Amino acid sequence: MSNNQSTKPSIAIIGSGFSGIGLAIRLKRAGFSDLTVYEKAGDVGGVWRDNTYPGAACDAPSHLYSYSFEPNPDWSRRFAEQPEILRYLRHCAAKYDVLRHVQVNTDITEVEFDSTSRLWRLRTEDGRHATAQVLISACGQLSTPAYPDLPGLDSFTGKIFHSAQWDHDHDLTGRDVAVIGNGASAIQFVPHVAEQARSLTVFQRQAHWISPKPDHVYPRLRKRANRRLPLLQRMSRLAVFCWFEGVLNPMLISPMGRRILSAPVRAWCRWNLRTVSDPEARRALLPSYEVGCNRILTSNDYYATLNRPNTGLCASPITDVRPRALITEDGRIHHADTIILATGFRSHDFVAPMRVIGPGGLSLREAWSDRPHAYLGLTVPGFPNFFLMYGPNTNVGSGSIVHMLESQMNYIVSAVEQAATSHYLDVRADLLEQFDRTTQDRLERTVWNTGGCNSWYIATTTTGPANTNNWPGSMLGYRLRTRALDPADYRTTTPLTLAPEPTDPSVPTHS
Repeated sequence: MSNNQSTKPSIAIIGSGFSGIGLAIRLKRAGFSDLTVYEKAGDVGGVWRDNTYPGAACDAPSHLYSYSFEPNPDWSRRFAEQPEILRYLRHCAAKYDVLRHVQVNTDITEVEFDSTSRLWRLRTEDGRHATAQVLISACGQLSTPAYPDLPGLDSFTGKIFHSAQWDHDHDLTGRDVAVIGNGASAIQFVPHVAEQARSLTVFQRQAHWISPKPDHVYPRLRKRANRRLPLLQRMSRLAVFCWFEGVLNPMLISPMGRRILSAPVRAWCRWNLRTVSDPEARRALLPSYEVGCNRILTSNDYYATLNRPNTGLCASPITDVRPRALITEDGRIHHADTIILATGFRSHDFVAPMRVIGPGGLSLREAWSDRPHAYLGLTVPGFPNFFLMYGPNTNVGSGSIVHMLESQMNYIVSAVEQAATSHYLDVRADLLEQFDRTTQDRLERTVWNTGGCNSWYIATTTTGPANTNNWPGSMLGYRLRTRALDPADYRTTTPLTLAPEPTDPSVPTHS
C-alpha cells in the first residue's frame, strides 16, 4: 500500500445524544458510512432520553439549541421541554439514516489501542468485542449522576431516587418529600412536586442567581411563518447567539465586561427574588458570590413555589439521615418518606465509567492523574485516533453547547479525512501543554475562578482547584480554532495492510 493511498476508515462513536447523533450525520454527509454508534440504553437521546423529571426543559432558546443544518420551524415554545427535544433528536437520527448505524443496549466498558494493528479494540459489558480505526467518545459532561456522601443515607427506609433517574411509578401524592439540591434540575421539578406532595422541603446547598425566564408559547402563525420564511428562524437564532456572545459571555470572561454588565444582571435577578414573601427565605436565597460564578438559572415559578404553605426551604447543611427523617446542622428534624436527589452529575469524569487504554497500557485516567485536559478539548497525546466531544474545557457558561458541538464536528470530520490517508493521528504533547497553559491562564481572569462560589466547573486536583470544564473565550472564537485539523499538530505514520480478524458477529467490527 502506498503512503498516500486513501481509504475510508472505520469509526466507532460512543453515545447517541446531541454529540453522537450530530457527528454521525456530519460524517455520513462527508462520505464516511463505515461507522457505528454504540448506545448503552435502549434508544437514542442521551440526557434528553434519561432526564424525564416533571418540567424538564432546556435553558437555552430552542432556535440555537438545535443543529444549524436541521432547523425546526415547529418548536412549540421558546424554551423547548424534554419530550419535544427528544422527538427532535429522534427525527434527526431517522431523517439522516443514522438509526441503522446505532447499536442499542451495548455498553462499552473498555477500549484499548492495539499498536500492532493500529486499531481500537472495544469490549462490551457482556463480553462482546469490536474494532475501529477511529474512536470518538460522545459521552458528555452531564451523563453520570452524582450522589451525595451523607451519613446515614443508606439507612433511609423511604424512597430515594436521583432526578436524572426519575421514578415515575412512585406516586408523590400526599408524600413528605425532601429535595436535596437546588440547581438547574431542582428549580424545574420543584414546582410540579409541590402541587402533589403533602409537604416539600428543599435543602439548599448553595444559593443561585435566578433570573426570570423569557419563555413563551409560539403561536401557530409564527410556526407557519418559520416554514414559509426560513430566514425568520435564522434571524431568531442569530439574535440569541449575539445576546450570548455580546452581553452574557463578556460578563463571564472579561474583567471589563464584569464591571459593566454584572450590576444590571444582578439587579434583574434580585428583582425576580422579590416574589418570595418571607424575608428570611429571601436572605437565604440571595447568593453571596458574584453573578455568573455558577451558571445563571432561569425560572418564573420556583420562587413563587416557595411561598406555598406546604413548601419550605432549609439552608442549614444536612448532618445525618435517619430511617424517616433528615437532621440538619441547626438541630432541626425534617420528617420525610421520599428523598429526591438533585445533586447533579460527575462532571469531571468525561468518559466514565468507560476505561480508555492507549498504546503501552497507559490509561486515560492515568494520563489525567492530575486533572482532565485535552487539546481544544478534543484529543490527548498518547491516544491516537481518539477524540472527545464535549471534552475538558469546552463547556459554555452562557450560550448553546450544541453550537460548540458543531465546531467539534467540523474538527473531527477533518481529522477523519486526514486519517483516511495517514491512518494514525497522535496530537503533539508540547501543543497540548501550550494550549492547556494558555487556557488555564485565561480562566484565572474569569468569574468562574474568582467569583467566590462552589461550582461544578472546578475540580479538586493534586495542585489545587482547577477549572476543567469551561471554555474561557467565545463560541465564535472556538469555532475559528476548530475549523479544520492542521496535520502539523499531529504525529502521523503510514498505513498498514491489515488482514481481517475473526470477531464476535453480534457486534459490528471495523477492520
